[in-house]
Amino acid sequence: QVQLVESGGGLVQPGGSLRLSCAASGIIFSAYAMAWYRQAPGKQRELVATVTRGGSTDYADFVKGRFTISRDNTKNTVYLQMNSLKPEDTAVYYCYSGGAYWGQGTQVTVSS
Repeated sequence: QVQLVESGGGLVQPGGSLRLSCAASGIIFSAYAMAWYRQAPGKQRELVATVTRGGSTDYADFVKGRFTISRDNTKNTVYLQMNSLKPEDTAVYYCYSGGAYWGQGTQVTVSS
């Protein structure tokens, strides 16, 4: 049974930081590219960042220079370090694996 479990979301003030984690089980983690998506209320789910099996990364323009995706294949975990957070980053953040599996999401709220 494949499971992707996100953690690390919460309430943060504008300009603050959060680190999201996604722990995977039931898959050969190192064989898959991984990604983070987000969905704000009333909006479509959008791609935030990707990391390939080899560790190459790519980012949506709206997070470039602020967010960093990384992976630790020894821990079957992918991370999203989010800095300089803005209110418009408020959303549910989802982990996605290349095998078409989704996590349950973690809420990130950026507000003063």
